Amino acid sequence: MNTDNTYLAMFLGSKPSPRRAAWDALSAADRSAKEREGIAAWMAWVQKHQASIVTMGGPLGKTKKISASGIQDISNAMAAFTVVRADSHEAAAKLFEQHPHFAIFPGDAVEVMPVLAVPGA
Repeated sequence: MNTDNTYLAMFLGSKPSPRRAAWDALSAADRSAKEREGIAAWMAWVQKHQASIVTMGGPLGKTKKISASGIQDISNAMAAFTVVRADSHEAAAKLFEQHPHFAIFPGDAVEVMPVLAVPGA
């Protein structure tokens, strides 16, 4: 993959956050309505930024950490990812302002970082 002007957006969410607690406290009907609203808004975001999206990515499942100590199940704040192209890091970040991940859903934030070329490759 050509990494020029390529950025990884990592969607973060914390299960013990107040926003998540409020989400979990919604009735099933209210949560379902918010989910439909959020998915519609997310798809509208995708349509608006389609030219910038390299890889839609998606939600992330349970995490396994692999280290010299072996393999273990862990928990972290990573909820989903998307890869985009933009003229600058700032322009990439602006794509995610008021994103449904945190504007409608109980997500905490979106972190955006450049994807760098592998040295010597």
